Amino acid sequence: MNNRPLTLMAVHAHPDDEATGTGGVLARYAAEGMRTVLVTCTDGGCGDGPEGIKPGDPGHDPAAVALMRRQELEASCEVLRISHLEMLDYADSGMMGWPTNDAPGSFWRTPVEEGAGRLAELLRHYEPDVVVTYDENGFYGHPDHIQANRITMAALAMTTLTPKVYWTTAPRSMMQRFGEVMREFGADGQEPDPAEAAAMAEIGLPDEEITTWVDTTAFGGQKFDALAAHASQGENIFFLKMGQERFTELMGVETFVRVQDTTGAAVPENDLFAGLR
Repeated sequence: MNNRPLTLMAVHAHPDDEATGTGGVLARYAAEGMRTVLVTCTDGGCGDGPEGIKPGDPGHDPAAVALMRRQELEASCEVLRISHLEMLDYADSGMMGWPTNDAPGSFWRTPVEEGAGRLAELLRHYEPDVVVTYDENGFYGHPDHIQANRITMAALAMTTLTPKVYWTTAPRSMMQRFGEVMREFGADGQEPDPAEAAAMAEIGLPDEEITTWVDTTAFGGQKFDALAAHASQGENIFFLKMGQERFTELMGVETFVRVQDTTGAAVPENDLFAGLR
C-alpha cells in the first residue's frame, strides 16, 4: 500500500541478540529489498565491561557498558544492513534471579502495558508485515526475553495490524548437534557443565513442531561478523569460537514457529514472507 516496502520487524531484548537468532533473516531480507526494523528493548548494561569485568564486580559501570554496547549494536546493524534501529532503552535486568531483576527502571520490572504501549507506536509507524520475537519462555528463560515476548504480543493486541507473527526457536536435532560442538570446543580446559548441556538439549522444539525453516547459509558470513561486532561480549558469545565456516554450517538455517497468520500460507514454509509476495 502506498509503495510501502514489505517490512520485517524483529523485537529483541539486548544488543547482540539480533545476530544470534535472526541475523540470517535480517541480512537475507535486506538483500532481497525488504525494509528491516530492529527494536532492542534494553541497554545491555548487565553485560561484561572492558577486559571482561563482570556485573557486580568492582569497576563494572553499567552506564559505560550500555554506551559501549550501543556502539557495537550500531556496527552490527550496519553489517546486517538493518534499515532502522529503535532502542527502548530499558535497563538490562540481568539473568533470572539477579538483584538487577528488580532494580528501578529494569525491563523485567516495567509494567507490560507501558512497554507494549511504546512498541505499539512503533508497530503503527512501520506497519510490519512480519514480526519476530521470542516464545513465552524467552527461548531459555531469560527475564528480558520473556518480557520482550509479553510486550510484543500485548502491543500487537493494541493495534489493528495483522502481520505474520513468529517466535524464534531451534529444532531439537540442532540443539543436540550444538551440544556436541560445545563439548568439542570446550575440550581445551573449559568443559561445559553437564547439567547445562542436559538443559540445552531440552531447549527448542521437536523438529516436526517447527513451522518455518529459512535457509540463510549465503548470509552466514554477515551473521558471524555481526556477532563479532559485539566484541566486548566475546567471552559470552560461544559461537565465535568455532570460526565462520563451522558457524555457518551449524547456524545456516534459522527456525521459527508461526503463531499468527492471515495469509493461509501452507506450513512447513521456508520463507517468513510466504503468502505476502
